[in-house]
Amino acid sequence: VISQTTTAASPLTIELQNGQTLKVNSNESIEADEIPIIDVSKIYSDKLEDRQEVAEQIREAAHRIGFFYVVNHQFDKALTEDVLGEAKRFFSLPFEEKMKVDTALVPNEYVGYHGMASYNRGGRKHQDLSEAFNFAYSAEQDPENTGTEAGISIWPENLPGFKDKMYAYHTPMLQFARKMARIFALALHAPEDYFDEYTKTPEAGMRILHYPEQKASVDDQNGIGAHTDFECFTIVNQDMSGGLEVLGKSGNWIKAKPVPNSLVINIADCFMRQTNDFFVSTVHRVINKSGNERYSIPFFFGLDRKMLLEPIPSCVSEENPMKYPVMTAGDYYLFRANKAKSKGLSS
Repeated sequence: VISQTTTAASPLTIELQNGQTLKVNSNESIEADEIPIIDVSKIYSDKLEDRQEVAEQIREAAHRIGFFYVVNHQFDKALTEDVLGEAKRFFSLPFEEKMKVDTALVPNEYVGYHGMASYNRGGRKHQDLSEAFNFAYSAEQDPENTGTEAGISIWPENLPGFKDKMYAYHTPMLQFARKMARIFALALHAPEDYFDEYTKTPEAGMRILHYPEQKASVDDQNGIGAHTDFECFTIVNQDMSGGLEVLGKSGNWIKAKPVPNSLVINIADCFMRQTNDFFVSTVHRVINKSGNERYSIPFFFGLDRKMLLEPIPSCVSEENPMKYPVMTAGDYYLFRANKAKSKGLSS
């Protein structure tokens, strides 16, 4: 469900939890056409060559920048509107009500409410200006799983219909994510079903986020500070307020402007590890200077916690050996979730 947070020695230095230290040219963002828009309608084609055509476009984007928009994805816009409405309803609750599902009630996991300005990912003068609610995968809500486990999530008691609408969105998004996992397999020149075993009981958390308008400068505050996500990939649905920004290889922050009827997909750290850095888990942040309240819906898709994060065969060789120790997805998740929970939030 989660993302990697950061601290900063100065506004132009980013220290990631994975040990990397990055320099940025300026805290001010620029507009650039580095983030591609990919028409994914052919992922639903019966023809393998059609699906491979989309996969090659995704391969290029995932390797070059780790971020891309997808259009013609067939995800129901009405479900998005329902969740955005529920997000506004939840975040308008009194603080005391929201704290009844405080994430601190579930140690070692990332579910529940993360309060406004609870974290400071970039070591800025002011805390990150956002609040969030997370919930996790539930086997009983998954039409492809015969299990009856409800999962680890905690839910507000006095918000009728909230949980139902969250899972009404989560279930088809889960199905879309599984479809995308097969396209990613093709993008890595692996068999299309390569990840099928990994995703029968996946890590598939979802989050709703609320960002008030930010008055402070970008040097002094972020909506969410610079970080990387830490599952395989994240699918973000956002309103039209803007604010999502991606750190390009040039060292410039690039505005990921909202594209109507699109989803944003970004590579996360587990995929970067499995692909031996062929896929790029790109640093990103949110700065809400829109003049509006901003809401977004990230869906974090990862592997079954029991599965080993072994290298993808096409990404290792004698000349390019695996750079990371092999561990289970669950061990990596818990390591990162605990670290993030103690120091910062997710994207």
